[in-house]
Amino acid sequence: MVRVPDGLYLIGTDEVQLETEAEEAGITKPWVLDATPAHRVHLSSFLIDRYEVTNGEYFRFVTAESFPVLPQWPGGRPRPDQERLPVTYVDWDEAGAYCRWLGKRLPTEAEWEAAARGPEGWIYPWGYFFDPRRANVGGLQSGPTPVGSYPRGQSPFGAYDMIGNVWEWTADWYKPYPDNTYVSDDFGEKYRVARGNSWAGLGHFSGKVLEQVEAVEARATYRLYFPPKIALEDLGFRCAKDAAKAN
Repeated sequence: MVRVPDGLYLIGTDEVQLETEAEEAGITKPWVLDATPAHRVHLSSFLIDRYEVTNGEYFRFVTAESFPVLPQWPGGRPRPDQERLPVTYVDWDEAGAYCRWLGKRLPTEAEWEAAARGPEGWIYPWGYFFDPRRANVGGLQSGPTPVGSYPRGQSPFGAYDMIGNVWEWTADWYKPYPDNTYVSDDFGEKYRVARGNSWAGLGHFSGKVLEQVEAVEARATYRLYFPPKIALEDLGFRCAKDAAKAN
């Protein structure tokens, strides 16, 4: 795990977006309206996994706790070439159960974003400009890559793959930020927030449009959300822990 120190962290964005801008690009949710306004959140020091949880790690949990074997494991266990790939097809409850098994928990949305953006509040873990060479995004790979494969994309605190590879569950419900004026029927205690984009490209886009969409969804401020019981091929997680409990 890596340590994120106690402090005030920038969450969200003040970027202006026309309400129809995402819809015109074929995106079903707004790019930034649900991530406004930018605000500072005080976080006590915490630890967060350096890497996304892997198939190999999750298999040990499945074996110890008699949890269901995952569909991508032929013969009931991950192949050797799957061991270091991020685990997927895990719903929110299963992800939380794994973290608790290790004395950890899912990170809050604010913790995840702080760990990705660092003390300066960068837009991406590596800085202010999109660089698809620093993360497994955009469908350039046919699936997830072994965790830690993009060292030039690690966050200021040393966490890998916070953008790309797989979306990651967080602890929080999808709710509006303080002073947010965007209205959505999806707000409330219906969906859990996922962060970080994934390897899967958006097949109906190409060229500059694809790069524009990927650059938006790869921002550490971008919020996506899913029903807690859903399990997807590009949705995984990492765990967090209060720093005080680790001492």
